[in-house]
Amino acid sequence: MARFRIHKEGFSILFTLLCILLAYNIFVYLQSPKSVLFFTGLCISILTFSFFIYFFRNPKREGDIVDPNLIVAPADGRVVVVEPTEEFECFGGEKCIQVSIFMSVFSVHANWYPIAGLVKYAKHHSGRHIAAYLPKSSHENERSTVVIEAPNGKKILMRQIAGALARRIVTYAHADYKCHLNEHLGFIKFGSRVDLFLPLDTEVFVEVGDSTIGNETIIARLK
Repeated sequence: MARFRIHKEGFSILFTLLCILLAYNIFVYLQSPKSVLFFTGLCISILTFSFFIYFFRNPKREGDIVDPNLIVAPADGRVVVVEPTEEFECFGGEKCIQVSIFMSVFSVHANWYPIAGLVKYAKHHSGRHIAAYLPKSSHENERSTVVIEAPNGKKILMRQIAGALARRIVTYAHADYKCHLNEHLGFIKFGSRVDLFLPLDTEVFVEVGDSTIGNETIIARLK
């Protein structure tokens, strides 16, 4: 049986939450031991803490991909966009194919590198916190942008986008970092979205509505 692991980004939150819940339940018990209020609060506390443990789960996923041109899903979730678009932050309005993956609060929220290569650009932007599934969230919400140059010289852009509940994006990528598959790029806390901007001649294998598994589902192949 696989060992259940918790992502490092959840340690401080889980510890703080545990202290708060313990303090609350001890206080209620001292005031009304064996009361309905105490047992109700205890049940709610257990369910709340269990959900947060589940949210910060960190499944071990290691793929064995030989083709360096394959692009792997950077996140768990559901494909909500597959369309040609223009990207202005890094590509100067160049035409790209955008593939967007929406993560619900029940998805694994660790993000993986979608391809091995060299990180050319990484920047965090402050912004709004509207629903991540809305198209305008891609350029209005809090977000982090990472550009990776693949071994064949082509560049892809990955953007982590905070949602209505998310308030913190963690990005480990930085410029000139040699990234690899099976490696975490970052983590987004609570509901969120990941956008990929791919060269226009990329062969895409997913459609809107498809489910993805981070570091496992093949999204596309660079030409």
